[in-house]
Amino acid sequence: MTTPRHLAVIMDGNGRWAARRRRPRIIGHRAGARAVNLCIDFCLERGIAALTLFAFSSENWGRPEEEVGALMKLFLNALEREVVELHRRGVRVRFIGERERFNAQIRERMQAAEAQTAGNTRLALNIAASYGGRQDIAAAARALARDVAEGRLKPEDIDEAAFASRVALADLPPPDLFIRTGGDMRISNFLLWQLAYTELWFTDTLWPELDAATLARALDDFARRERRFGLTGEQAAALETSE
Repeated sequence: MTTPRHLAVIMDGNGRWAARRRRPRIIGHRAGARAVNLCIDFCLERGIAALTLFAFSSENWGRPEEEVGALMKLFLNALEREVVELHRRGVRVRFIGERERFNAQIRERMQAAEAQTAGNTRLALNIAASYGGRQDIAAAARALARDVAEGRLKPEDIDEAAFASRVALADLPPPDLFIRTGGDMRISNFLLWQLAYTELWFTDTLWPELDAATLARALDDFARRERRFGLTGEQAAALETSE
């Protein structure tokens, strides 16, 4: 398999893109919206089944109030403007994260977008908003603890599969390829459980400058990698052949 089934992306560099042009940070975030559409187009063209974008982390609430407010307005506008076109193109939209931290209007738009696109199958677009990987793992642990406390589950029955069924995106295969733009080489509390065997790819390209050629380079690099999942190269090759 040379094309990833599931692509996960940290969209980094909007603020620096704006700073280099001596513009407010929110201008960079607006410019980054174009790259989101480009990334969705790329996935649809390449037959990638799932795309998960890190839009707003649980830590981002600590940014300056003016920037957070502008981001929320931008987020709401995108929900109102883009969902009809995504639905037309067969994209299913889903949000992961602590959505209760958003205002009621945004939560309603999230729910409406998910309901409108729920039956679509061309691309599963997952937006991580007010999301953190540690938060995700803690929520899964609480869910399992409740099941044990209420007698639905025995502690000895909790294994990796049980835990994996409680984290976000449990119904999708784990990401095959992770891309981070902007030059930083870390995963920044994104999908910590799900990225265990994901191939990581970093680029200095700032998110608003993303183009299809950059994404194609990432996929070309991915196709050359040997994914062993703890096995020997020979075992992994035999397993892939049998599939």
